[in-house]
Amino acid sequence: MRWGLPALVVAAQLWPFAVRDGEYGWWGYAVVVASAVPLLWRREAPLAALVLSLAATGLYDFGGEAPAQPVWYGGIVAMHAVAAHSGRRARVAALVVSIGGTVLLVGPEPAFRTVALLAAAYAMGRAAAASAERVARLARERELEAERAAERERARIARDMHDILSHAVSVMVVQAEAGPVVLRADPTRAEAAFDAIAAAGRDAMTQLRGILAVLEDDDSRAPQPTLDDLPALADQVRAAGVDVGFATGGTPLPLRPDVAVAAYRTTQEALTNVVKHASAGRADVRLDWRDDELVISITDDGRGTAAGHGGRGLIGIRERAAACGGTAHAGPRTDGRGFRVVVRLPA
Repeated sequence: MRWGLPALVVAAQLWPFAVRDGEYGWWGYAVVVASAVPLLWRREAPLAALVLSLAATGLYDFGGEAPAQPVWYGGIVAMHAVAAHSGRRARVAALVVSIGGTVLLVGPEPAFRTVALLAAAYAMGRAAAASAERVARLARERELEAERAAERERARIARDMHDILSHAVSVMVVQAEAGPVVLRADPTRAEAAFDAIAAAGRDAMTQLRGILAVLEDDDSRAPQPTLDDLPALADQVRAAGVDVGFATGGTPLPLRPDVAVAAYRTTQEALTNVVKHASAGRADVRLDWRDDELVISITDDGRGTAAGHGGRGLIGIRERAAACGGTAHAGPRTDGRGFRVVVRLPA
């Protein structure tokens, strides 16, 4: 409350008038009030409040008889405000004016006591300022971290949507293009093609609803895919006309949730590139569990060039692996008969 502290200072300075016998004129009362009124502006103009309060205090003994004041609280409060809210130059000026004036105008004993109180008020003010700066800095750091987290989440959602839509649309396009051809020659295969289109669409819609639920902060959102969903992913790609082999080696280790999602999404993107760009007849997915990592290898027998695998997809694979502490490398196979993507993730 703006008036609260000045009123308390006035009450403290008037206490000697109440407890000591004597007839005191109006001058002492006026000086007490004058020493406290500048405290109303101690935050907006702390140095001015200090100078005015000390100036009023210096007039106390010039107006007739008045009770002795053990401590003048107005100057102490104002000094605290200067230390807490003023710049360096104002603080230096406050110390010079208050301490220098006290030493010059009063006796040694009162001067020592007053200087000690002013120094203590200054130290407490600087401590309060440092604490406020620390709190403000922590608040800024939390705000920046929240912004970075939001940016990471937006990037993750964008990658998820790219992977989901790219994979689903690729499978659906391949099946739709093959449908009219096999419809005349083999109606059973045509029916399977349409079933694959429907399955890819349903799977994409389920995953997109999960992403939208995240954006809406819905606790009922669908779970993210994991390694257990890779066989079903391989089945989808087989339905698109690419023979997919799936194998594992080593002893499975626990994965963090973000690593498990990254394992699925990077494999999904690599297989999507096989369907869209590689013109491959076969792809092989292998999961190798090692001491502290999972190595995922996706190879195909297609054209074997990075350009044939799409730049954005490979960038997304590297970004996903790096986001959870892993790495990803891609390039033509050493035998020149296809392309290989290798993802290493922490386990």
